[in-house]
Amino acid sequence: MASVVEQAQAQMEKTLESTKENFSGIRTGRANPSLLNDIVVDYYGAPTPIKSLATIAVPEPRTLAVTPFDISQAAAVEKAIRDSDLGVNPNRDGKVIRVTMPELTEERRKDYVKIAKTKAEDGKVALRNIRRKAKESIEASVKDGDLGEDEGERLQKELDNLTKQKSTEIDQLLESKQKEILEV
Repeated sequence: MASVVEQAQAQMEKTLESTKENFSGIRTGRANPSLLNDIVVDYYGAPTPIKSLATIAVPEPRTLAVTPFDISQAAAVEKAIRDSDLGVNPNRDGKVIRVTMPELTEERRKDYVKIAKTKAEDGKVALRNIRRKAKESIEASVKDGDLGEDEGERLQKELDNLTKQKSTEIDQLLESKQKEILEV
């Protein structure tokens, strides 16, 4: 029955990784290739993620260099970047599309902090849902007689400690992301 706690731990690890990934898409003062992860290009009529169509490099701290594999699609890639919610104006320089990230205003930084807090709370909600399902499974096993009450209580305490630990890790991720966003 300890496998219920192990399964919950594995799911919580995935939730933590997902939260980290969500944080990487939030803009800071620096250019980061993951900023373009959500951009989709109309590639011959099929919506395709930009990372499947081009290489993305960071030649300077605030600049991304996007090099499409198919040069004939450079205009479509450029248009997708321009139409995104990043608020950038890409410049095509031959085969390379340069995306310069503008300086963040104080107001925009605060908006990004709010987004980060929302993503952290989503992660915590997912942790609580995993905990609830595991707890229900443990309680059902105790009720069915597969587990003793003491063993059930021990597993629930272990589950609670695990949930608290992962929740604290999300808080730490949020704190470091806030510092990164507010850093001028």
